[in-house]
Amino acid sequence: MGLSNGIKIGRMKRGRLNSISDVKGVTVGHFTLAEGPIQTGVTAIKPHQGNLFREKLLAACQVLNGFGKSVGLVQVEELGTLETPILLTNTLSVGRASTALVKEMLDENPEIGDTTGTVNPLVFECNDGYLNDIRALAVEEGHVREALSQCATNFKEGAVGAGRGMKCFGLKGGIGTASRQWDLDGGTYHLGVLVLTNHGCFQDLLIAGKAIGQEFPSPRPREADKGSVITIIATDLPLSSRQLKRLCRRAVVGLSKTGSLMTNGSGEIVLAFSTANRIAHNKIDAFIPLKILYDEDLDLAFQALAESVEEAVLSSLFHAETVTGRKERKLWSLKDWLEQCKSFEK
Repeated sequence: MGLSNGIKIGRMKRGRLNSISDVKGVTVGHFTLAEGPIQTGVTAIKPHQGNLFREKLLAACQVLNGFGKSVGLVQVEELGTLETPILLTNTLSVGRASTALVKEMLDENPEIGDTTGTVNPLVFECNDGYLNDIRALAVEEGHVREALSQCATNFKEGAVGAGRGMKCFGLKGGIGTASRQWDLDGGTYHLGVLVLTNHGCFQDLLIAGKAIGQEFPSPRPREADKGSVITIIATDLPLSSRQLKRLCRRAVVGLSKTGSLMTNGSGEIVLAFSTANRIAHNKIDAFIPLKILYDEDLDLAFQALAESVEEAVLSSLFHAETVTGRKERKLWSLKDWLEQCKSFEK
Protein backbone atom coordinates (compact mmCIF):
# COMPACT_ATOMS: atom_id res chain seq x y z
CA MET A 1 0.00 0.00 0.00
CA GLY A 2 1.07 3.61 -0.11
CA LEU A 3 3.41 4.51 -2.98
CA SER A 4 5.04 1.57 -4.76
CA ASN A 5 6.43 3.28 -7.86
CA GLY A 6 9.89 4.11 -6.57
CA ILE A 7 8.96 7.53 -5.15
CA LYS A 8 10.48 7.97 -1.69
CA ILE A 9 8.82 10.25 0.81
CA GLY A 10 10.86 11.22 3.86
CA ARG A 11 13.62 9.33 5.65
CA MET A 12 11.87 7.01 8.09
CA LYS A 13 11.21 3.32 7.58
CA ARG A 14 7.80 2.42 6.17
CA GLY A 15 5.64 -0.08 8.02
CA ARG A 16 5.40 -3.61 6.62
CA LEU A 17 2.15 -2.84 4.79
CA ASN A 18 2.75 0.91 4.55
CA SER A 19 -0.79 1.27 5.83
CA ILE A 20 -2.81 2.43 8.81
CA SER A 21 -3.34 -1.28 9.50
CA ASP A 22 0.34 -1.61 10.43
CA VAL A 23 -0.99 -0.52 13.83
CA LYS A 24 -2.07 -3.88 15.21
CA GLY A 25 -5.84 -4.30 15.44
CA VAL A 26 -6.73 -1.50 13.02
CA THR A 27 -8.80 -2.65 10.02
CA VAL A 28 -10.55 -0.86 7.15
CA GLY A 29 -13.54 -1.76 4.98
CA HIS A 30 -15.37 -0.16 2.04
CA PHE A 31 -18.71 -0.22 0.31
CA THR A 32 -18.62 1.40 -3.12
CA LEU A 33 -21.52 2.64 -5.27
CA ALA A 34 -20.41 3.15 -8.87
CA GLU A 35 -23.16 3.28 -11.47
CA GLY A 36 -23.79 6.22 -13.79
CA PRO A 37 -24.44 9.39 -11.78
CA ILE A 38 -24.06 7.55 -8.45
CA GLN A 39 -20.35 7.60 -7.55
CA THR A 40 -20.04 7.44 -3.78
CA GLY A 41 -19.74 5.07 -0.84
CA VAL A 42 -18.68 4.42 2.74
CA THR A 43 -15.34 3.64 4.36
CA ALA A 44 -15.20 2.20 7.88
CA ILE A 45 -12.23 2.05 10.25
CA LYS A 46 -12.20 -0.25 13.28
CA PRO A 47 -9.54 0.92 15.77
CA HIS A 48 -9.39 -2.45 17.55
CA GLN A 49 -11.13 -5.80 17.28
CA GLY A 50 -12.76 -5.82 20.69
CA ASN A 51 -15.85 -3.98 21.91
CA LEU A 52 -14.98 -0.31 21.50
CA PHE A 53 -17.83 0.93 23.66
CA ARG A 54 -16.70 -1.18 26.60
CA GLU A 55 -12.98 -0.72 25.92
CA LYS A 56 -12.48 2.85 24.77
CA LEU A 57 -9.26 4.31 23.34
CA LEU A 58 -7.60 7.63 24.07
CA ALA A 59 -8.22 10.02 21.18
CA ALA A 60 -8.09 13.65 20.10
CA CYS A 61 -9.30 15.77 17.21
CA GLN A 62 -8.29 19.03 15.60
CA VAL A 63 -10.24 21.23 13.22
CA LEU A 64 -7.61 22.93 11.06
CA ASN A 65 -10.30 24.62 8.94
CA GLY A 66 -13.89 24.01 9.89
CA PHE A 67 -15.89 23.95 6.66
CA GLY A 68 -17.32 20.52 7.48
CA LYS A 69 -20.26 18.56 8.88
CA SER A 70 -18.60 15.81 10.93
CA VAL A 71 -20.42 14.10 13.80
CA GLY A 72 -18.98 13.23 17.20
CA LEU A 73 -16.10 15.68 17.56
CA VAL A 74 -17.55 17.59 20.53
CA GLN A 75 -17.40 14.60 22.87
CA VAL A 76 -13.93 13.56 21.66
CA GLU A 77 -12.74 17.10 22.36
CA GLU A 78 -14.24 17.06 25.86
CA LEU A 79 -13.51 13.50 27.06
CA GLY A 80 -10.54 12.52 24.94
CA THR A 81 -11.82 9.03 24.16
CA LEU A 82 -13.13 7.09 21.17
CA GLU A 83 -15.92 4.51 21.62
CA THR A 84 -17.13 3.57 18.11
CA PRO A 85 -15.66 2.68 14.74
CA ILE A 86 -14.99 5.64 12.43
CA LEU A 87 -17.01 6.22 9.26
CA LEU A 88 -16.22 8.29 6.18
CA THR A 89 -18.85 9.14 3.55
CA ASN A 90 -20.27 12.01 1.50
CA THR A 91 -21.65 15.18 3.11
CA LEU A 92 -25.37 14.49 2.75
CA SER A 93 -25.05 10.89 3.94
CA VAL A 94 -23.67 11.75 7.39
CA GLY A 95 -27.06 11.43 9.08
CA ARG A 96 -27.84 8.01 7.64
CA ALA A 97 -24.32 6.77 8.36
CA SER A 98 -24.56 8.00 11.95
CA THR A 99 -27.89 6.20 12.43
CA ALA A 100 -26.46 2.97 11.00
CA LEU A 101 -23.42 3.19 13.28
CA VAL A 102 -25.62 3.80 16.32
CA LYS A 103 -27.71 0.74 15.42
CA GLU A 104 -24.55 -1.33 15.07
CA MET A 105 -23.45 -0.24 18.54
CA LEU A 106 -26.91 -0.91 20.03
CA ASP A 107 -26.81 -4.44 18.62
CA GLU A 108 -23.42 -5.05 20.23
CA ASN A 109 -24.24 -3.31 23.52
CA PRO A 110 -27.79 -3.82 24.83
CA GLU A 111 -26.97 -1.65 27.86
CA ILE A 112 -26.65 1.55 25.76
CA GLY A 113 -29.58 3.86 26.48
CA ASP A 114 -30.90 1.46 29.12
CA THR A 115 -28.61 0.79 32.06
CA THR A 116 -25.89 3.16 30.87
CA GLY A 117 -25.63 6.34 28.78
CA THR A 118 -25.84 6.83 25.04
CA VAL A 119 -23.06 6.45 22.47
CA ASN A 120 -20.97 8.90 20.45
CA PRO A 121 -20.79 7.88 16.75
CA LEU A 122 -17.92 9.30 14.71
CA VAL A 123 -18.71 10.16 11.09
CA PHE A 124 -16.59 12.33 8.77
CA GLU A 125 -17.46 13.63 5.31
CA CYS A 126 -16.37 15.35 2.13
CA ASN A 127 -18.58 16.70 -0.65
CA ASP A 128 -18.41 14.41 -3.70
CA GLY A 129 -21.13 16.29 -5.57
CA TYR A 130 -18.99 17.03 -8.64
CA LEU A 131 -19.01 13.37 -9.75
CA ASN A 132 -21.81 11.98 -7.58
CA ASP A 133 -25.50 12.85 -7.59
CA ILE A 134 -25.29 13.70 -3.92
CA ARG A 135 -28.97 14.76 -3.79
CA ALA A 136 -29.99 11.16 -4.49
CA LEU A 137 -28.96 10.17 -0.93
CA ALA A 138 -27.81 6.85 -2.34
CA VAL A 139 -25.90 5.64 0.71
CA GLU A 140 -28.17 3.40 2.80
CA GLU A 141 -27.83 1.98 6.28
CA GLY A 142 -27.18 -1.47 4.83
CA HIS A 143 -24.21 -0.11 2.89
CA VAL A 144 -22.71 1.18 6.14
CA ARG A 145 -23.19 -2.20 7.81
CA GLU A 146 -21.53 -3.88 4.82
CA ALA A 147 -18.50 -1.58 5.01
CA LEU A 148 -18.15 -2.42 8.71
CA SER A 149 -18.41 -6.14 7.99
CA GLN A 150 -15.70 -5.88 5.29
CA CYS A 151 -13.06 -4.38 7.60
CA ALA A 152 -9.74 -6.14 7.10
CA THR A 153 -5.99 -5.58 7.35
CA ASN A 154 -5.62 -5.42 3.57
CA PHE A 155 -7.89 -2.97 1.76
CA LYS A 156 -8.02 -1.00 -1.48
CA GLU A 157 -7.04 2.63 -1.99
CA GLY A 158 -8.09 5.25 -4.51
CA ALA A 159 -11.61 5.60 -5.91
CA VAL A 160 -13.25 3.19 -3.48
CA GLY A 161 -15.66 3.49 -0.56
CA ALA A 162 -16.07 7.08 0.58
CA GLY A 163 -13.37 8.05 -1.91
CA ARG A 164 -15.30 6.96 -5.00
CA GLY A 165 -16.48 10.43 -6.03
CA MET A 166 -13.75 12.59 -4.53
CA LYS A 167 -11.58 15.12 -6.40
CA CYS A 168 -8.00 15.84 -5.31
CA PHE A 169 -5.84 18.53 -6.94
CA GLY A 170 -8.23 18.56 -9.90
CA LEU A 171 -7.67 14.83 -10.42
CA LYS A 172 -9.32 11.68 -9.15
CA GLY A 173 -8.67 11.42 -5.43
CA GLY A 174 -10.14 9.27 -2.68
CA ILE A 175 -8.67 6.94 -0.07
CA GLY A 176 -4.93 6.88 0.66
CA THR A 177 -2.85 5.35 3.41
CA ALA A 178 0.77 5.15 4.59
CA SER A 179 2.72 4.34 7.75
CA ARG A 180 6.09 4.62 9.46
CA GLN A 181 7.82 2.57 12.17
CA TRP A 182 10.72 3.23 14.51
CA ASP A 183 12.48 1.73 17.53
CA LEU A 184 12.27 3.26 20.96
CA ASP A 185 13.43 1.94 24.34
CA GLY A 186 13.67 -1.67 23.15
CA GLY A 187 10.35 -1.73 21.27
CA THR A 188 9.13 -1.05 17.74
CA TYR A 189 6.30 1.44 17.32
CA HIS A 190 4.06 2.32 14.40
CA LEU A 191 2.08 5.31 13.19
CA GLY A 192 -0.34 4.97 10.30
CA VAL A 193 -2.55 7.45 8.46
CA LEU A 194 -5.65 7.12 6.30
CA VAL A 195 -6.87 10.13 4.33
CA LEU A 196 -10.01 10.97 2.38
CA THR A 197 -8.79 13.51 -0.19
CA ASN A 198 -11.12 16.01 -1.83
CA HIS A 199 -9.04 19.18 -1.88
CA GLY A 200 -6.46 21.23 -3.75
CA CYS A 201 -5.88 22.68 -7.23
CA PHE A 202 -3.71 20.98 -9.84
CA GLN A 203 -1.46 24.00 -10.26
CA ASP A 204 -0.38 23.66 -6.61
CA LEU A 205 0.36 19.91 -6.67
CA LEU A 206 3.77 18.83 -5.36
CA ILE A 207 5.10 15.27 -5.55
CA ALA A 208 8.24 14.64 -3.49
CA GLY A 209 8.98 18.35 -3.74
CA LYS A 210 8.54 18.48 -7.52
CA ALA A 211 6.06 21.06 -8.82
CA ILE A 212 4.01 18.70 -11.01
CA GLY A 213 1.23 21.27 -11.22
CA GLN A 214 3.63 23.73 -12.83
CA GLU A 215 5.36 21.23 -15.11
CA PHE A 216 2.22 19.78 -16.72
CA PRO A 217 -0.96 21.44 -18.06
CA SER A 218 -4.00 21.31 -15.79
CA PRO A 219 -6.88 18.94 -16.62
CA ARG A 220 -9.29 21.66 -15.51
CA PRO A 221 -9.45 25.47 -15.53
CA ARG A 222 -8.20 27.09 -12.34
CA GLU A 223 -11.02 27.21 -9.81
CA ALA A 224 -11.42 28.02 -6.13
CA ASP A 225 -10.39 25.19 -3.79
CA LYS A 226 -13.59 24.41 -1.88
CA GLY A 227 -12.79 20.79 -1.10
CA SER A 228 -11.82 19.02 2.10
CA VAL A 229 -9.48 16.38 3.44
CA ILE A 230 -10.10 14.09 6.39
CA THR A 231 -7.03 12.66 8.15
CA ILE A 232 -7.28 9.68 10.52
CA ILE A 233 -4.15 8.87 12.56
CA ALA A 234 -3.55 5.61 14.42
CA THR A 235 -0.56 4.68 16.57
CA ASP A 236 0.46 2.01 19.04
CA LEU A 237 2.64 4.54 20.84
CA PRO A 238 1.27 5.17 24.37
CA LEU A 239 0.11 8.77 24.13
CA SER A 240 -2.26 10.89 26.19
CA SER A 241 -5.17 12.74 24.60
CA ARG A 242 -3.14 15.93 24.91
CA GLN A 243 -0.23 14.38 23.03
CA LEU A 244 -2.57 12.99 20.38
CA LYS A 245 -3.91 16.50 19.85
CA ARG A 246 -0.36 17.70 19.30
CA LEU A 247 -0.07 15.03 16.61
CA CYS A 248 -3.32 16.21 15.00
CA ARG A 249 -2.06 19.76 14.68
CA ARG A 250 1.00 18.60 12.77
CA ALA A 251 -1.02 16.93 10.02
CA VAL A 252 -0.81 20.32 8.31
CA VAL A 253 2.92 19.72 7.74
CA GLY A 254 2.29 16.68 5.55
CA LEU A 255 -0.67 18.30 3.78
CA SER A 256 1.33 21.40 2.91
CA LYS A 257 4.12 19.28 1.39
CA THR A 258 1.66 18.13 -1.29
CA GLY A 259 0.58 21.70 -2.09
CA SER A 260 -2.47 22.13 0.13
CA LEU A 261 -3.25 25.75 1.01
CA MET A 262 -6.22 25.24 3.39
CA THR A 263 -8.44 27.80 1.70
CA ASN A 264 -11.54 29.48 3.09
CA GLY A 265 -13.99 26.93 1.68
CA SER A 266 -12.01 23.80 2.51
CA GLY A 267 -12.44 21.52 5.52
CA GLU A 268 -9.35 19.99 7.11
CA ILE A 269 -10.31 17.81 10.06
CA VAL A 270 -8.03 15.40 11.89
CA LEU A 271 -8.68 12.57 14.36
CA ALA A 272 -5.94 10.63 16.17
CA PHE A 273 -6.12 7.63 18.49
CA SER A 274 -3.70 5.34 20.31
CA THR A 275 -4.26 1.62 20.78
CA ALA A 276 -1.77 1.39 23.65
CA ASN A 277 -4.20 2.07 26.51
CA ARG A 278 -7.80 0.96 26.93
CA ILE A 279 -10.35 2.72 29.13
CA ALA A 280 -13.04 0.47 30.59
CA HIS A 281 -16.57 1.86 30.25
CA ASN A 282 -17.53 0.30 33.57
CA LYS A 283 -15.45 1.73 36.41
CA ILE A 284 -13.31 -0.81 38.22
CA ASP A 285 -11.90 1.60 40.81
CA ALA A 286 -11.37 5.35 41.15
CA PHE A 287 -8.10 5.43 39.19
CA ILE A 288 -7.07 4.42 35.66
CA PRO A 289 -3.49 3.16 35.21
CA LEU A 290 -1.99 4.59 32.01
CA LYS A 291 1.39 4.33 30.31
CA ILE A 292 2.33 7.64 28.68
CA LEU A 293 5.34 8.69 26.59
CA TYR A 294 7.57 11.54 27.70
CA ASP A 295 7.00 14.63 25.54
CA GLU A 296 10.71 14.84 24.73
CA ASP A 297 10.40 11.55 22.81
CA LEU A 298 7.61 12.78 20.54
CA ASP A 299 9.77 14.16 17.74
CA LEU A 300 9.99 10.88 15.81
CA ALA A 301 6.21 10.54 16.01
CA PHE A 302 5.85 14.06 14.60
CA GLN A 303 8.21 13.17 11.73
CA ALA A 304 6.39 9.87 11.12
CA LEU A 305 3.11 11.76 10.92
CA ALA A 306 4.35 14.37 8.45
CA GLU A 307 5.82 11.71 6.16
CA SER A 308 2.77 9.44 6.40
CA VAL A 309 0.26 12.22 5.67
CA GLU A 310 2.26 13.42 2.66
CA GLU A 311 2.57 9.90 1.27
CA ALA A 312 -1.07 8.99 1.98
CA VAL A 313 -2.36 11.99 0.02
CA LEU A 314 -0.15 11.08 -2.94
CA SER A 315 -1.13 7.42 -2.61
CA SER A 316 -4.80 8.36 -3.01
CA LEU A 317 -3.88 9.92 -6.37
CA PHE A 318 -1.63 7.10 -7.57
CA HIS A 319 -4.19 4.39 -6.76
CA ALA A 320 -7.26 6.11 -8.22
CA GLU A 321 -8.52 5.35 -11.71
CA THR A 322 -10.22 7.77 -14.10
CA VAL A 323 -13.94 8.02 -13.27
CA THR A 324 -16.90 9.47 -15.20
CA GLY A 325 -19.94 10.39 -13.13
CA ARG A 326 -23.01 12.60 -13.21
CA LYS A 327 -23.57 14.88 -16.21
CA GLU A 328 -20.76 12.90 -17.91
CA ARG A 329 -18.20 14.75 -15.81
CA LYS A 330 -14.79 13.09 -15.81
CA LEU A 331 -11.93 13.17 -13.34
CA TRP A 332 -8.64 11.87 -14.71
CA SER A 333 -6.42 9.66 -12.64
CA LEU A 334 -2.94 11.08 -12.11
CA LYS A 335 -1.40 8.30 -14.20
CA ASP A 336 -3.84 8.72 -17.08
CA TRP A 337 -3.49 12.49 -17.12
CA LEU A 338 0.31 12.46 -17.22
CA GLU A 339 0.17 9.94 -20.08
CA GLN A 340 -2.35 12.18 -21.86
CA CYS A 341 0.00 15.15 -21.42
CA LYS A 342 2.82 13.19 -23.05
CA SER A 343 0.58 12.37 -26.00
CA PHE A 344 -0.18 16.11 -26.37
CA GLU A 345 3.55 16.76 -26.68
CA LYS A 346 3.82 14.31 -29.56
